[in-house]
Amino acid sequence: MTLLHSFARTRARRLGAATAAAGLLAALLAAGPASATPDPGDRSTAPRGISKSAQAQAEAAIAAGETPGQDEVAHSANIEHLTNIPKDALPGFNSDLAFQGRYAFAGNYDGFRIFDISDPKAPKTVAQVLCPGSQNDISVSGNLLFLSTDSSRSDNSCASTTQPATEKSSWEGMKVFDISDKRNPRYVAAVETACGSHTHTLVPEKKNVYVYVSSYSPSASFPDCQPPHDGISVIKVPRKAPQKAALVGFPVLFPGEGPDGGGNPGAPTNPGVSKTTGCHDITVLPAKDLAAGACMGDGILFSIKDPERPKVVDRVQDNVNFAFWHSATFNQTAKKVVFTDELGGGGAATCNATVGPNRGADGIYDIVGKGDRSRLVFRGYYKIPRHQADTENCVAHNGSLIPVKGKDLMVQAWYQGGVSVWDFTDSTRPKEIAYFERGPLTTDTLTVGGSWSAYYYNGYIYSNDIVKGFDVLKLSDRRTDPARRVRLDELNTQTQPDYFD
Repeated sequence: MTLLHSFARTRARRLGAATAAAGLLAALLAAGPASATPDPGDRSTAPRGISKSAQAQAEAAIAAGETPGQDEVAHSANIEHLTNIPKDALPGFNSDLAFQGRYAFAGNYDGFRIFDISDPKAPKTVAQVLCPGSQNDISVSGNLLFLSTDSSRSDNSCASTTQPATEKSSWEGMKVFDISDKRNPRYVAAVETACGSHTHTLVPEKKNVYVYVSSYSPSASFPDCQPPHDGISVIKVPRKAPQKAALVGFPVLFPGEGPDGGGNPGAPTNPGVSKTTGCHDITVLPAKDLAAGACMGDGILFSIKDPERPKVVDRVQDNVNFAFWHSATFNQTAKKVVFTDELGGGGAATCNATVGPNRGADGIYDIVGKGDRSRLVFRGYYKIPRHQADTENCVAHNGSLIPVKGKDLMVQAWYQGGVSVWDFTDSTRPKEIAYFERGPLTTDTLTVGGSWSAYYYNGYIYSNDIVKGFDVLKLSDRRTDPARRVRLDELNTQTQPDYFD
């Protein structure tokens, strides 16, 4: 569908949830994400009906200018929407992004797409690779591209079909491609990992690339995903011989006795909180030998001085406002970590008055102390200040730093909440300074869509919209303009660079 023209608009915060919709959401949150598998592509993608009153309220909010119209683009005055590239050969959900030189690599549940972004106003498709296997979380290092498979497949090929995880022959894990020729990526290796690979994080070295594989939700009925699943898989990939990629360890991050290990027990001990059965995502800061893990019911800080044997330094829980620890981002000085809570698994409407400002939000933690004595100390929450309609899935999701010395600035995806640029220099008083969003995909059903990932790379913001495709935004603001001078050769946001080294 053709997008309407962009315009700046001041958004009101008073859009609330209708009573019936609030009841539906309350039931969803009471059940908690412990019984669900977060991220929208892991659940039914069929639109979910809402009450007539909620539908009427969504339509009234659009008419009053409190919410953009269906598929309409809205943004703050300091953001320009340069272009949108719709999906093409790959029909699945768009997922994560990675960057290298003049190329952007866009994950999709059906494979991945490579863009030439030499001209950010007119990206060109270089290649589209069909290789189904959600989520197809993606990253790159040198001539290698890495792809996560977290859906049970008949084999490790790109021609595989879905197959129950209860069958021993089923496959999930990591795939490796040679991208020395960007127009013709070549599949070179696969490594099966316990419970698959929901996401992954690279720890690159000169001769090898280590891959931290995050996965979760084991079951006694899954031969290749048995409880307790209280750690991460570590893969070693030789750069000059990627076909020799192999699993080198499974470090336990949550030691404990019993079938579930030692992580957060979840409900009924902590109602509405996920039981920790692995990690969802890990971000490493190689320059500081640090990593932060978002692990379902726990947030952790650990040392990666020995990349094959990461060591947990501190662990925190928030059993009041966090339902599912989803991802983590360090500030550049490694004195803070932003953790996200993916309340409702990315498929619920949580950016409204019913849920409030502290759930489905970012949690900002200062890192106090040094080395093995470092501790995570909670300072504040951040959530977008624009309420969304009850037909819009909206919650904190993937983002990256905007590199400005002396400031803590971040751009972040919020699904149908759009893209938010915010300042957390004062950890206790974060504030939004720019935004971009579209109106709801529908006004009569809750339909999954919106920005999966929004990252700042070499002067521009790139967003991979689940449904609408690849967006390029230009941010013009005196607070963020100095970041334009920072140029990177490569960016995987879960492998944070030292921007000013």
